[in-house]
Amino acid sequence: MSSRLTRSKKQVQQQQLDMLPESQSRAKWTSTLTKTLVDSMVEQIEKGNKSNKSFSKKGWKFICDNFRIQTGLWWDNDQLKSRYSALRKQYISLTSLLDHREFKWDETTCTIIATDEAWDKYIKEHPDAEAVRNTGCPIYNQLRIIFAETATYEEHNGSIKDSSIPSRQNISMSPEEQSQSESEKNTDMASRKRGRRGIEDAIAKGILEIAAARKLRAEAIKKHNERFSVTDCVSALDELQGVSDQVYFAALDLFSNRSSRETFLSLKVEKRLIWLQGKCSSTTFTQT
Repeated sequence: MSSRLTRSKKQVQQQQLDMLPESQSRAKWTSTLTKTLVDSMVEQIEKGNKSNKSFSKKGWKFICDNFRIQTGLWWDNDQLKSRYSALRKQYISLTSLLDHREFKWDETTCTIIATDEAWDKYIKEHPDAEAVRNTGCPIYNQLRIIFAETATYEEHNGSIKDSSIPSRQNISMSPEEQSQSESEKNTDMASRKRGRRGIEDAIAKGILEIAAARKLRAEAIKKHNERFSVTDCVSALDELQGVSDQVYFAALDLFSNRSSRETFLSLKVEKRLIWLQGKCSSTTFTQT
């Protein structure tokens, strides 16, 4: 009897899962969906809605809502945050790979360049890197903006080292050898700092370029909308000769349609009245 009830309960749960839309039951990420998500994250960083650890409550709300609007997929917040965690791991893997001198980032193609020998050796120890070798990472610049503040060199290597604790090797060194080792260490640290400053400069440049592009787009849209305004149409209508009251007031109704405004202002002046009379007469005929 109990086994029958258990089976019945499992069947009900499965039926409930089957009734959910596919977009809610499981998330299948594509490159396009991932780019939509990271673009929203970058936008929230520009607005100051992210600390070193994660996004604020307000930031996450915008990211989740905007993703659903852009894609039409009603995935829950946990699914999107899970993707965020996966992207962070991907970023750490990429930066760890680029810490090796044999590998270079190509900004033009968004791929990592290295010799076949270097790739084969690295992939032997890190099989997941095969995908990066084949396809690169088109969203790497966005990932740098999102994760650069929290992903440190020590995290890439899986540990944090305390430089204040001397190693056995240093204890056994002669004063001359220790001095040479310290000099090499200082040179290496200076090189890493320069590299980190370069990444920070690239991130700042990327944010400024994105902000500038959005500003230009907003200005272009505003200019385009102002070009065929109702005010311009009415001014042009007032300049026409021989416009009857019936055509005049019918034209005002017509100007509520952007496509009609654009057509009217694009016509030569001598053709505008003829076009209006034709449009107004057809509208009157349809209403009667």
